Amino acid sequence: MDPSAVISSFLMHVRVEKGLSANTLSAYKRDLQKFEEFARKRKLTLESVGRDDLVDFLAGLYRLKLESRTVARQLVTLRNFFRFAQVQDLISEDPSINLESPKIRRHLPGYLRLEEVEKLLEQPDSKTPTGLRDRAMLEVLYSTGLRVSELIGLGVSDLDAKVGCVRCIGKGDKERIVPVGKKALVMVDKYLREGRPQLLRNAKATSGPALFVNRRGVALSRVGVWKILSAYGRRAGLRVALTPHMLRHSFATHLLERGADLRSVQLMLGHADISTTQIYTHVVEERLKQIYKAHHPRA
Repeated sequence: MDPSAVISSFLMHVRVEKGLSANTLSAYKRDLQKFEEFARKRKLTLESVGRDDLVDFLAGLYRLKLESRTVARQLVTLRNFFRFAQVQDLISEDPSINLESPKIRRHLPGYLRLEEVEKLLEQPDSKTPTGLRDRAMLEVLYSTGLRVSELIGLGVSDLDAKVGCVRCIGKGDKERIVPVGKKALVMVDKYLREGRPQLLRNAKATSGPALFVNRRGVALSRVGVWKILSAYGRRAGLRVALTPHMLRHSFATHLLERGADLRSVQLMLGHADISTTQIYTHVVEERLKQIYKAHHPRA
């Protein structure tokens, strides 16, 4: 059987039955397209794929200099795919069942120093509609630690200035409430009064639900936000290339540096498992060292 037909059925299955997010579905599709191309070159059918073929496929990904985390995700995709094929009686044995997962190195996330954040926030020109939007967007990202997908999914009604919080939909379509700082609220209010109405003049509709819109009056895309942040990062002369996730890491790091507990940060970041948040323990450890040196008589 041609793998492409089964791949289409599998993607439909995970979309309808499991209700996975659009980003996860997109990742599954990309991973399986790579495998489909590999199988086509080897003239493999679904039934003829063996463990050795999968080992060769994963080894090829390493030769492309992909990170172990990316290869591990690819393996998870293949396991789910072949499990689906076996349940559907399309294959008799699952070739991925005994494959070992790559060992993943846990890198400390890059983050900005406080003075770098301040310099970054000064870059947008608040006299223009797009500048107002960008300043508000940067303030919200740093104030809440939202993922870029959560940011572009925000509607005007999702931000409650009176309560000082924002409602967002995270991974797995899970809703959470995150506090928003006063400075971010002030900038969003100014953007809603002076910037967004001007951007919506070019829209086909008179208004829309998206909070952050582009020059055409429609919601910003993930790529659009990445480009905007990258440009401001270069303008600010940052030591590293700026990404939306770097502001998320900065949010978590600065909270922990000032005494926030890991569990609270986990809830605000929307991590399902505390182990994901524990990558920031380097911050807690450094703070404990400072406390020890300041207060222990033998330090």
